[in-house]
Parts: sequence; structure tokens; C-alpha cells
Amino acid sequence: MIQEQKENPRRLIIVAYRLPFKIINENGQSEFQQNSGGLVSAVLSLVGNQKDAFFDEDQKIQWIGSSQNSREELDGHNLANETFEAHPVFIPDQIHENYYEGFCNNLIWPLCHYFPSLARFNDAYFYAYQTANELFFAKLAQVIMPGDVVWVQDYQLMLLPAMIRAKFPENQVGFFFHIPFPSYELFRLLPVKWRKALMDGILGADVVGFHTNDYVEYFLKAAKLVTGYGNRLHYINTGSRIVKVDSFPISIDFQKFNADYDNPAVVLTRVQAKLSLSEKIIFSVDRLDYSKGIRHRLLGFTRFLEQYPYWHGKVTLVMVVVPSRDTIEHYQNMKMEIDQTVGRINSDYGNIGWQPVIYQYRSMPYTELVGMYTASDVALITPIRDGMNLVCKEFVASRKDCQGVLILSEMAGAAAELGEALIINPLDVQDISDAILNGFQMPLEEQTKRMAAMRERIKDYDVFAWTNDFFTQMNMLELEHERLRQVFLTNEGINAVRVAYQNSSNRILFFDYDGTLAPIVPDPANAVLSQELKALILDIAMHNTVVIISGRDRHFLEQNFGDLPVYIIAEHGALSKTKGSSQWTLNENYEENWKESIQPILDMYAKRCPGAFVEEKETSLAWHYRMADDADYADRRARELLWQLKNYIQPELHLQVIDGNKVVEVKKTAFNKGTAAKGIVESADYDFILAIGDDTTDEDMFEALPETSFTIKIGDELSAARNHIKSQEEVFDFLTFVTTRMAE
Repeated sequence: MIQEQKENPRRLIIVAYRLPFKIINENGQSEFQQNSGGLVSAVLSLVGNQKDAFFDEDQKIQWIGSSQNSREELDGHNLANETFEAHPVFIPDQIHENYYEGFCNNLIWPLCHYFPSLARFNDAYFYAYQTANELFFAKLAQVIMPGDVVWVQDYQLMLLPAMIRAKFPENQVGFFFHIPFPSYELFRLLPVKWRKALMDGILGADVVGFHTNDYVEYFLKAAKLVTGYGNRLHYINTGSRIVKVDSFPISIDFQKFNADYDNPAVVLTRVQAKLSLSEKIIFSVDRLDYSKGIRHRLLGFTRFLEQYPYWHGKVTLVMVVVPSRDTIEHYQNMKMEIDQTVGRINSDYGNIGWQPVIYQYRSMPYTELVGMYTASDVALITPIRDGMNLVCKEFVASRKDCQGVLILSEMAGAAAELGEALIINPLDVQDISDAILNGFQMPLEEQTKRMAAMRERIKDYDVFAWTNDFFTQMNMLELEHERLRQVFLTNEGINAVRVAYQNSSNRILFFDYDGTLAPIVPDPANAVLSQELKALILDIAMHNTVVIISGRDRHFLEQNFGDLPVYIIAEHGALSKTKGSSQWTLNENYEENWKESIQPILDMYAKRCPGAFVEEKETSLAWHYRMADDADYADRRARELLWQLKNYIQPELHLQVIDGNKVVEVKKTAFNKGTAAKGIVESADYDFILAIGDDTTDEDMFEALPETSFTIKIGDELSAARNHIKSQEEVFDFLTFVTTRMAE
């Protein structure tokens, strides 16, 4: 019997700057040497663990990246092992220099690590960055197949997700940013064209991941201020699709480090270290980089030796610095400064029998590294800025004995997870000195309590959980896309609404005003309901329940609809008037005395933006900018206002900031169009429910109404509505057709 083959196998394609291995030629034999590092370890965690949950088990991971080997060295080799199939990208030397050393490491790296003075802005850098990303895309285009999931890695490939989205819109794309994402004040230092290209590039992904929630918030602000896209619960709606932005703190293989506590080679290193070094051992290991805070760490240790002579001869700082970019002058100078500082400390404080700092400039083998983790009394990890920092997690995971003290910089992403560490300011040498003393004096019971809590956290969210979490979000987003996918009403669909209308006896219809019953115009006061549409609403209201539901104030709605037999809901559910009544009812959940703190902010932004104005309604405040003199400038001011309001408003105020159509509105959270619509629907047994709207505030209504309702969004933006019609101009014809009695 012939088995039917899968038409589209589901493969994982990793696109990263480097391939996960290089080819070593020794004695005429070639073999793969797999790179170490967090990303490779994380991807390997998919194999035999979560892989079969997200990808076809029999498919190798496809890895696209630049190679440390030349084209000639790779020629004739089968670039695959039991896990990966490699697809090398070859970048011409001049392009590579400006791309990697230039744009990536001389601009993006210092900017993201808060060293703007070291950032170098060069047009040739950006041109090379574009070209290199295009080369990666060209290779991907040769590899990708329908059903493949593409996971793009890090700051070297920020333009790539949008390229993939444009050419392969049906494939899922993830993007992970492994370094800190900077605050907007730093991100905006990039030229406008560059920052827009980078932001649009990243937003080509379905899921965008960062290590901490701080980086997520910085990115969301940058996305809002650069592209205009707001977000709701970390979902960015670009109009045609949504992007999930979230934190996924990368981790390590906890069980491996924990088990290797008893590895004989690790035990030997641990015993030798304890026998040969001082009573107390401080251990640190870092790659050579200005972001790692190595100089300040040494100054903090110097302060400790100055202040506490008791510890002279009783403590040794073992500091390992892994070589990195040491052909670059700035890094050479950094290494020279470290060498001189270590020499000065040993000269000033050491003696013939004691060396305060043992400094090694080399890579450290794994078993030796874990041996030092488990031998040390204190791990001193003090980066000035770090996306995550896995060294601290490795130290904690290796401490099966639950002893030792972690001193950790508050600027490391891992500090958000490892709160039981002694958290320090890496630029404060006194803080470092005090933490060393506290670590030495910490009772064993306290060490155990802190270490156990951190170990449990890393054990629960290890590298396997990290990959599982990211791809779970990818799958969940696909379901969310299905829910929000635009379905424009065809003639057949419109006829189905008509048939349902004709076959029902107790109907209710909800209509938004601006952009639904009346066209959007620059001056809201001129948004006039046509006589034809008003007459149609009157006719519909004679046989059905009609609700006008709007953010407008009651005076405006009364003027336009007061003579019609309809329900009117004003100011997003704050005020309501039943059919045939002249009395307005204020929502019972409304609370006064909040506008005084908010209105000055809106007034200030109105003064800064010619043409913008503040409208004070009975229960809300609205900052309108449709009539602003300079539309682009007004958009920027609106994004800044939104961000300031969301950061200013405290949860206890129970206020909602609405990013509407050329309006920013602030209202109480206790009510909205959804709660108002739901309350009316539940008051009677309606067998036909129709709701039409065009704005973000109408989403609450669409989501609150029963699944059997006909909910219609005007325009092509993603929506919770089940159907769409293209424009406000089509509303009259649609309602006329649906409500006209069919011939017998």
C-alpha cells in the first residue's frame, strides 16, 4: 500500500547572521564544529522536545546564515548533520565590512546598549545593511516552501521580515531581538528613513519577541511614534494584519547545568580551585565589550579592598574575559585599560603570597566554567546594559548545592527574573563594594533560600519553555488572525442578511454615527446626516428597535435624531435616552472629578499643534486633530499624547485612552459601546441583531454582541466584526436592500 505523502511539510527555517557550525579541516579530514551560544542551544531544544508539536518530526531544521568558511572551502561538502541543513549566505567583503562591523556593530550595538557617543552614522553603512538583508532574502527564497515557519534572529536582520511578508504572505514569520531595545529617545537618533525602514521591517513578522517587558514597551512606543500603529494588549493592528509583541526571556538547559555539578571533570576543577585560591572566591566571565561593565567591576572590587583590609589575603577575584573584536582599536584600548587596572590592583594590594585578581584573557572550556561556577562564593555579573545575560542563569542552575551569592546588575535583562540576587547599579562602585561584603556575610540559610527560589524559576522557564512559549504564541496568533480576518460582504452575503431580516420578527439595529451614517469630514460639526438616510432610518425604526450609538455628545445627537423613534446612546455609553423619552440617563458607574488632571495635558498639546482643539463632553475629553494645519506633525503629536496619557494615568483612576479616527479621547473604563449594546440586547428576546461601525470604539460593541449577530465593519482594517463593507457610501444601499420587503 502506497502511503500518501504530505503536500506541504511544516519545516522550521532559522535565519541568523551566522550558521550554527563551521567546517574544520584537519589531517585531510573535514568535520563540523558546532558553535556554542544561547541561540544554538535554544534551537537544539526544539529537537526531540517541542519540535514535533510545531514542526514535522521528520524534517531537519533549515538554517540560513553567513559562513565562517569561504565558498571554496564549502564547495563539495554536504552541509548537513543530524539536526540542521545549512544554507550559507556569502556577502562580498566590502559590503560585509560596512554591514556587520559598520551598521550592526558601530551603530546599532552602541545605540541599543546606551552608548550613543560611540554610534557612527554613515550612509554607506545603511546601504550595505540593506544589501546584506537582500542577500539573506535571496537565499531564503531558494529554500522556503509553503507551510514553512521562518524564525528571523536579531538586529543584523531587521529588514528581513517585511521582505518575507511581501513575497511569501502565507508563511508564518517570527522575529526575535536578542539585545536591549532602546528607549525612543535613543531610537529616534536614527535618521527618519532608517528608523522607518527598520520598524516596518520588524513589523513584517507575526510575532516579535524581546527578553523583557521593558524592551517590549520601548518597542511599542517606537512603533507608535514611527509608524502610527497603536497597540491593544501588545497586539499591533497594521490594518491588514496584526502583530503580537511580547517578552520571552531566553533561558538555558537547567537540567544539564544542574546534573553537571557531579561531573567528575567539574568536581576536579571545583576542588582544585578551592585548594589553590583564597578563602572566598569571586568569579566573573564576560566577552570583551564596553557594555559588560568590566572596568567598573574592577573599580568596585578596588573600593572593597580599600574599605575592608580585613579581607586582604582572604579573597580572590577570578576574572575571565573572552576575546572579541580585539582587532578594532576601541576594543584594543579597552583591553589595555583592563590589563593596566588589574596590574594596578595586584601591585597595590597583593603580595608574594596573594594575588587579589587572577585575570585570564581566553575562552574557558565548559567543564572548567561550571567548575568555577560551583567553586565560587560570589558570582559578580555587572553589565552596564545587557539584553538578557545567560551567565547568571548558568551560575544559578549549576548550584545544585543551593549555595553561593549572585551579584547582578539591574541593567541586565535577567534582573527582572532573578530578584533574589543582590541587585546593584553597575556604575556605582560603592554599591558593588557593599554587595560583595553582603555576599560574604550572608548566612548560609539565607543563601539557600535565595538560590532555591531562583533555581525553581529557571527550572520552570528553561530553554525548552522559551521555545515552546514563542511558537505557542505563533500558533495562537494564527487563530487570532482567523478571528479577525476581513470578509467583505458579497451579493450572496448581503442577501443572507436580507433573508435573516425578513424571517425575523423582533429586530434590533445598532448604528455608529461618524464614518457610518455620516461621512468623516475635517470639522466634526459639518458631519451631516443626509435626508435620504435619515428618512430610511425613520422607516426602519417604525418596524424595529433602532439604536444610534456614538461617541458624540447628547446635544449633537439630540439635534440630529431627537425627532426619530430611536434609542440614543451618547459618549460611548455614558449617556442614554430611550425611544419616545425626553430624559437622558447618566450611566450609574460614571464618576466625576477626573477631568481637572487630564485637561491641562490635552490643552498643552492643542497649543503645540495648530488646528487641533480639545472638546469637553459631559463624561469625556477629546483631542481632535483632523483640522490640524500639518497632518504629519499632528500625527506625531497624537502619538506622543497617547504615550504620555497611558504612562500618566494611574490604574486607580479607571480611565481609558481611546485612539480614534483623528481623535484621542479619555473616558471612564466602566462603560463603553459594548456594555451599552449588551445591556439593551439582554433586555428583550431579539431574533435579529445588526451592528455597523467604523471606529476602534465599535470593536467593543462587535465583541460584546452574541455570535448570532450580524456585525459589520466599514473599511478594510482587521476587526472583530464578522463582515466588512468597503465604505460609508455603501451604507445607504446596503440598508435599503436588506430592509426592503421581498416580493411575495
